Amino acid sequence: MPSPTTQLSPPDLRTPAPATAAASPHAYDAGLLLLRLAVGLTMAAHGAQKLFGWFGGGGLDGTGQFFTMSGYPSGKAMAVVAGLSETFGGLGLAVGLLTPLAGAAVVGTMVNALAVKWGGGFFAPEGVEYELLLTASAAALALTGPGRLAADRYLPVLRSHRLAYGASAVVLGVAVAGVILLLRK
Repeated sequence: MPSPTTQLSPPDLRTPAPATAAASPHAYDAGLLLLRLAVGLTMAAHGAQKLFGWFGGGGLDGTGQFFTMSGYPSGKAMAVVAGLSETFGGLGLAVGLLTPLAGAAVVGTMVNALAVKWGGGFFAPEGVEYELLLTASAAALALTGPGRLAADRYLPVLRSHRLAYGASAVVLGVAVAGVILLLRK
């Protein structure tokens, strides 16, 4: 045991950790795949509710009425935009295709969902915990990239994910959401 006056040197960060302590890249890829599938398919199902009335959704007419009551101009057009963003953003996340942009589409839609539900507290059913979790998950996937088990691996530009792509996409999603929110009464 070192004496109280003995200084311990910091660990050498250049020395790799023992192999047993490091997670394998396959574990990260599997985890990202699971997250992409859960968030992406959830969002795609929500988009299908808006666009087609599937899974007990209101379809374009019902969702358009909801958007109008929530203060958005041209509720039906906003329902189409939200439905397409959720459907294609969700499917893009699920298969890992154009992941930064897919994440941005989901983030933008969910920022508007958060704005509509804000004020009901944090916890469901009136709260925003669900919307906040989906927003953060989509942003995290845009920032980290989809992993190696994704369609982006076959796109030369996105093969090696860059943080700048993800950060730019998230900023774009938030900015577009902000413009849409400015239209809301």
